[in-house]
Amino acid sequence: MDFALSEEQGAIFDMAQAFGAEHIAPHALAWEKDGTIPKDLWPKLAELGFAGLYVSEDSGGSGLTRLDATLVFEALSMSCPSVAAFLSIHNMCAKMLDTFGSDDQKARFLAPALTMQTVFSYCLTEPGSGSDAVALKTRAARTDDGFALTGTKAFISGGGYSDAYIVMARTGDEGARGISALIVEDGTPGLSFGGLEDKMGWRAQPTRQVQFDACTVPAANLMGDEGKGFKYAMMGLDGGRLNIAACSLGAAQSALDATLAYMGERKAFGRPIDQFQALQFRLADMEIELQAARTFLRQAAWKLDTGAPDATKFCAMAKKFVTEAGSRVADQCLQLHGGYGYLADYGIEKIVRDLRVHQILEGTNEIMRLIVARQMLEARG
Repeated sequence: MDFALSEEQGAIFDMAQAFGAEHIAPHALAWEKDGTIPKDLWPKLAELGFAGLYVSEDSGGSGLTRLDATLVFEALSMSCPSVAAFLSIHNMCAKMLDTFGSDDQKARFLAPALTMQTVFSYCLTEPGSGSDAVALKTRAARTDDGFALTGTKAFISGGGYSDAYIVMARTGDEGARGISALIVEDGTPGLSFGGLEDKMGWRAQPTRQVQFDACTVPAANLMGDEGKGFKYAMMGLDGGRLNIAACSLGAAQSALDATLAYMGERKAFGRPIDQFQALQFRLADMEIELQAARTFLRQAAWKLDTGAPDATKFCAMAKKFVTEAGSRVADQCLQLHGGYGYLADYGIEKIVRDLRVHQILEGTNEIMRLIVARQMLEARG
């Protein structure tokens, strides 16, 4: 059993970390205030192969493993988890196009997605269906030319910002088998957006409702087989859970790094506060927790890459454990900064806010517990 990263994996992490330090970290606070990420950032990331991390090399992607991808998102999140998480969403869409898209769709959509000339968003959640995603109401009615799409999607990262959307809609009866995946391009008649959501965290990525009013979708934009959309959506969740856990890990690590430096400079009662044993214990506890989280995450990624039968269970466990550990560490880092941790200029309070949503999306942590418990009961027989 070898826990060491390969030389190539180390290089991938270092490249992503260096890119974030140069192109993302200096602007993260400003982008949060502006409520948007400049679109010229994405082609720069695409030049590194980060727009199609696990898209096959035959399709023009990087062909990396899921473990490799967690390294990218961990490293980028050390500069800004909001930016890294948005990139994860785009990568999920690119992988869906690679796996289920037709040759025509790959030419029209995947090729520009890999350069990030076309930025993708993903539309599953609705105002009345979150964890119970199969209850979605958005409907795609058949027309002579394709589909008329009607409904509303909620909490969509990149709503009104992205260039195209992969939309889960009902083309058949109730239940999972009635759901299909459609590609909707920005500017399509009948497509509109709600107001910008005023969020606690992830403020750099614009989030809006995506609304469809008899939105015209050509038949050529049906991705894969009709009625298979929900299956496609679920197939991407294990990897998405690893990615969001990696975003928590990277951001929490950056908070701990900043706290360690701060404690060596900040003095109280005549000495640096890192000389107080009680505070040293807290530093040690955070280091232990993040190292455990990192090992757990990479084990889950390895299981997913190797097709282990318990990969879904491990991805759920890692998502739950790592996102909660990341938030605990970030909160402790704010506490150790004292009043300065509460100020935006220090960047710690942003990490606390950004990481909170990681326990909600990609399946709530309550749903992660259900997945684990059900698999335990099933294994018991």
